[in-house]
Amino acid sequence: MTEKATSRVENLVSSGGVVFRESDGRLETVLCGRSDPVRWSLAKGTPDPGETLEETALREVREETGLEVELGASLGSIEYWFSDRDNDVRYHKTVHFYLMSPVGGDIDQHDPEFDVVQWFDVDEALDSMAYGNEAGVLRRAVALFQSGQG
Repeated sequence: MTEKATSRVENLVSSGGVVFRESDGRLETVLCGRSDPVRWSLAKGTPDPGETLEETALREVREETGLEVELGASLGSIEYWFSDRDNDVRYHKTVHFYLMSPVGGDIDQHDPEFDVVQWFDVDEALDSMAYGNEAGVLRRAVALFQSGQG
């Protein structure tokens, strides 16, 4: 019996943000969604050549949400694994997140990567998010924002 060779591992990095606004005394955040199946997530993406993580976060949030944003504090990073079984590759991805505030733009101007972009009350966003590790980032962002350090 022949043993299958070990999968190749590739390390990937991306960057994104948690955008907050206050509306009628409530804290809201913007999520990006896909319709089939329904999945809500934070805006994030891969750096262009020569871009810093912060520049990537600002660009990706602008492209994916349609919002012009200002960069705030770092929210740290998350890591996860996924596989491309057809090509026998395992990916280890690290995503760096930043707190952000909107200064212009409109969610109707988001790029076609997502079916819909929407503002959510933070509690509703936490209940709607598809990925637990991203919900953890949102919880860290809320704590930082409410402490006045964001």
